[in-house]
Order: sequence, then C-alpha cells, then structure tokens
Amino acid sequence: MLTLFIIGIASLLVGAGICFAIMRMSSIGIIKKAEEEAEVIKKNKIIEAKEKFIALKMEHEKTIREQEKKQQQVDQRLQQREQQLNQRQGDLQRQLNELNQRSQSLDQKLQAVEFKSQEIDKMHHAAQQQLEQLSGLSAEEAKAHLIESLKDEAKTNAMSYINDIMDDARMTAAKEAKKIIIQTIQRVSSETAAENTVSIFHIENDEVKGRIIGREGRNIRALEAATGVEIVVDDTPEAITLSAFDPVRREIARLSLHQLVQDGRIHPARIEEVVAKVKKQIEEEIIEIGKRTTIDLGIHGLHPELIRMVGRMKYRSSYGQNLLQHSRETANLCAAMAAELGLNPKRARRAGLLHDIGKVAEEDLEMPHAEVGMKMCEKYGEKPDICNAVGAHHDECEMETLIAPIVQACDAISGARPGARREIVETYVKRLNDLENMARSYPGVVKTYALQAGRELRVIVGADKISDKDTELLSFDLAKRIQDEMTYPGQVKVTVIREIRAVNVAK
Repeated sequence: MLTLFIIGIASLLVGAGICFAIMRMSSIGIIKKAEEEAEVIKKNKIIEAKEKFIALKMEHEKTIREQEKKQQQVDQRLQQREQQLNQRQGDLQRQLNELNQRSQSLDQKLQAVEFKSQEIDKMHHAAQQQLEQLSGLSAEEAKAHLIESLKDEAKTNAMSYINDIMDDARMTAAKEAKKIIIQTIQRVSSETAAENTVSIFHIENDEVKGRIIGREGRNIRALEAATGVEIVVDDTPEAITLSAFDPVRREIARLSLHQLVQDGRIHPARIEEVVAKVKKQIEEEIIEIGKRTTIDLGIHGLHPELIRMVGRMKYRSSYGQNLLQHSRETANLCAAMAAELGLNPKRARRAGLLHDIGKVAEEDLEMPHAEVGMKMCEKYGEKPDICNAVGAHHDECEMETLIAPIVQACDAISGARPGARREIVETYVKRLNDLENMARSYPGVVKTYALQAGRELRVIVGADKISDKDTELLSFDLAKRIQDEMTYPGQVKVTVIREIRAVNVAK
C-alpha cells in the first residue's frame, strides 16, 4: 500500500510537471502570435494615416488654388473699378470746369442786368417825378384815388348785376313757387294749422298800454331787448300780443309783464330787474318739471343736466304736439310694448322719454336732433342701448338693440294718433334758429332775435365795437347772405340796432 501510494504521488508530480511544461509552451506561442498580429495592425494603421494625410494635403492644395483664383478675380474687378472711377473723376473735373466757366459768364450777365436795372429805376423815378409834377398828386395819392375809383365801379357793376338777377327772380318766382308747393303737397299730405308763435297778454284797460309803451317807446324797447320777444300793441282792446318762436321767451315776457303791471313801476331799469328775476324763476320751474316727470315715470339715476333738458320740453312743441307730453306718452308706450315682448320695460321707458332730448339742446349743432340727443346721452353717462335707441329712432344710425325699433314704433304711434299734431314746425323753428345764429356769427354782435314768425331779424351790436357806418354794411351783408344761403317765404327785414347806454351810481 505504501509502495502504491508513493508511486501515485510520483505519477501525480510527473503529470503536473508535464502539464506545466505544455502550458508554458502554449502561452509562448500565443504571445508570439499576438505580437505578430499587433505588428500587422500597426503597419495597416500607419498606411491608412499616410493615405489620409495625402488626401487632406491634396484637398488643402485644391482649396488654396481656388482661393488664389478668386483673389485674382477680385483683383481684376478692383482694377476695372479703379479705371472706371478714374474715368468718372476726369469727367467730373471737365464738368466742373465747364460750370465754373458758365458761372463766370452768368456773373458777368448779372452785373450787366443789375446795371440796366439801376438805369431803369432811375428812369422810372424820373418819369414818376415828372408825372407827379404834371398831375399835382403823389404816387400814394394817385394809387389811393385809383383804388377808390375801381371800388366804386365794382360796387356799381355788382349792384346792377344784383338788380338784374332780382328782376329775373321776380319774373319766375310765382312759377317756381307754384311748382315747389305742388311737389310738396304730393309728397306730404297732412293737416296743417297756424304756427304757434304768439301769446296774448290781457290787461284791464288801455291806460296800462301807455305805461307799458313808455315815453317815446323806451319801455317797450327795453322789454323787447331784454326778452327777445316782439311786443305788438295795436287797436285790440285790453290785449297785447307777444310774438316769438321760442315759447320760453314768450313765457318770460308774459310773466314779466304780469309782474310789472301788478307792481306799477314800469321803467327800463325795473324791466331789466324783473326780466332777470323771471328768467331765474323759469329755470327753477324747468328743473322742478324735469324732476316731477322722472318721478312720475319711475326713472331714477338721470343726470341733472338731462333732468333740466326734460323740463325744457314743456316749452317746446313737435309738429304742434307738446314735446314733454309726446315724450311721456312715448315712454309709456315703450314700456307697455317692451313688457309684452318680454324685454326690460324700465329701460324702454327711459329711452322713450329721452328720444327727443336733442330738440331742446342749447348748442346749435349742424346735425339731426336724433344724433344730438345720442351725443347728449353719451356725454351724461347713459347706457349704450339707450344712446343707440335715441340716435336710431329716425334711422340716423344703425339699430343695434331691441329697444331701438320699439322707440321708433312708439314715437310714430304717439305722433300719428288723431289730434296729436296740428302743424309742421320743426323746419320752421330750425329756420328761425339759423337766422339768429347767422347774425350771431358776425363780430361785434351782442344779441339776435328773430321776430314776426321769421319775417324780421333784429340784431343788437355793441356800440364800442361797431360804428354807425358799419351797421349799414352789416345790415346789407346779412340781408345778402340770407338771400344766398337760406330758403324762406316772403321777405326778411334785417334791423341792426346800435345803442350807447351810460350808467352811473350816486352814493
């Protein structure tokens, strides 16, 4: 057993030695083979690097050749440009030389012209002195005389031309008037009545008439100047006629006369004091009427200025129909119709009340009353639907809300019912306003009043601004402008009044 164990161990050692020898020989072969393969890879990489270097070198040389070619082209263009600039510089130099020569020539000619001009001036001055000596007038006097003669001749020719035109107009006036009336009747078939521009003031006896007229008519002139109303004192017993197109003016005149007659003191200073007091009372009454109207209709939050405008409606008429009554009726109709249609009746009532607010505007705007009313509503903070309903009720602008057609329909219903409107006065009142505004546009005019239903225009001017001679020219120019720019029946008498008033106070 021991022998076998020893033999086994010896065999194991021998086998281990043989295996170690074999493995060592194998690893040496692998290393040698790996070194050979690495050498091959190294040589391949070197060859590839050389090939890439050669390719890059060739590409770089190609790029350099292209850049050199481009640079040569740029150099050629620069040489051509330099040649062109040299050529242009030579041309400009030649042109400059020519201009210098022409300038010298012009300077010489200018000197010659100035010399001749001086000689001509001397000759003109000598001739002028000779003419002044022969005529006995200086140049300025002769010029003024010539201008005056030309003005007189122009005025004469103009007046002759105007007279010819007026004669021709008189010959054709009747025919044209009949034609216009027939066309108007064909377009508008409605009942009309006398224009409501007159109020009657009743007095107890004719003795009061004399006190109202005053010495040499000074009281009645002062009353007319303060109120803008024509006071007609005729043979009618116990009555005085107050004529004006503005109902507010007529009411102020009527109340002023009533207070003056009751007081008994009638003179110019007292008249002015009473008229000023009555105007203040009327203004307060207007505001109170506006407040009462809004309360009756249940309209809240209206601007104070719009409330005042509503109150002024009481003293205005629309085709003979009282404007305030018409607006109240339209407001109630709008509310009822809006309620039937399921809309807001309060907003409809508000729009109906304000739809004709533009007719009582104090500013004279060259636009329809619907647009004026819309601008007033916008100015005083009304809602956009209310403003649109006011502006669109006569189709002056496009309807944008459902309230607008309701206001338009109710406005027509209120005006079309039997007995609502007696006359057509809107155009008439506008004509009278245009008369006053036309006269007011002249400098120096203080007050203007259209009287006798527009057949007379009285213009009061400042005595310190316009002379007596200028009043005649103003009257003539105003009458001619009325003829040219306005359409009116009959004739319009233009009266310009210039009054100097001296007032002192004794203390």
